[in-house]
Amino acid sequence: MMRRLRSVVARVVDPVADALLRSGVHPDAVTVAGTVGVVVAALVLLPLGHLVAGPLVITVFALTDLLDGTMARRSGRVSPWGAFLDSTLDRFGDGAIFAGLVVYLASRGDDQVGAALALAALVLGSIVPYARARAEGLGMRADVGIAERADRLLAVLLSTFVVGLGAPAVLLTVVLGLLALASLVTVVQRMAVVRRQALAATPDGGAA
Repeated sequence: MMRRLRSVVARVVDPVADALLRSGVHPDAVTVAGTVGVVVAALVLLPLGHLVAGPLVITVFALTDLLDGTMARRSGRVSPWGAFLDSTLDRFGDGAIFAGLVVYLASRGDDQVGAALALAALVLGSIVPYARARAEGLGMRADVGIAERADRLLAVLLSTFVVGLGAPAVLLTVVLGLLALASLVTVVQRMAVVRRQALAATPDGGAA
């Protein structure tokens, strides 16, 4: 099933990537444009309560993550800089989505719990990739956890969209709570994994 899905996505993305490359568009430009689109849509549409249009526009721009990577591979421009830029700008997009929901829920006045959970999901979600990056910077691995970026984005955008179509608003609050909890669990999991690696690398096993 996943192989078939990748094949379908490739048939759509590859021709677009080739057309942009022939036009002289650099993969980094697509990365930046996609991030700007996500940030603007999240900070303008979501706070105004456009819960159907917002997720749709955000999803369209978020798909540039597939496009810029394909362009880099097909043009031979895969580089550490491109990977760094993509990963860094992803944090802007993720933060803007949850920040937009914080503003929207807080402005309603009757869902302060939802606003607090959206803020918690924003903060904890930002620690998840930091924990992994910091571990890798120390020569260790921390690629475990139950709250990967793609899963978090899919859950929050889908629940927002469904609420925009008329589902009970409490659905979004519940999803935000689950995302905050999942992010917290992931951070703890990564800390535990890094601690085990650090202790194993210490000659005396970390004993005082």
